[in-house]
Amino acid sequence: MDNIHIRELNNLYRGIDSPTNVLSFSMLEGEFSSISNLLGDLVISAERAEEESIESGITFDQRMSQLLVHGILHLIGYDHEISDEDAFEMEKKSLELIRLIEPDNDELDFF
Repeated sequence: MDNIHIRELNNLYRGIDSPTNVLSFSMLEGEFSSISNLLGDLVISAERAEEESIESGITFDQRMSQLLVHGILHLIGYDHEISDEDAFEMEKKSLELIRLIEPDNDELDFF
């Protein structure tokens, strides 16, 4: 997905008229949550991920892994926008999971 399309989704579902790197749509919430065993859907802007990987000095694949973990954590209930404490806990869990799957991927710029 590119920045134009993820911006449209971000505006439609979150009321934020700007591109973002990842959007999470939980299947554990809402009207039909009892009929699915799925966590939900993730939408990642590859364009944004590439920009962020260059800014952070990491590979595109490393950034995509970070965003995938970040999105999954949102799907299971983590939310870094609630408080600094919640942001710290989410970043701590993100780093823990990233180090399990990619030990050399330890950039702390997850958000």
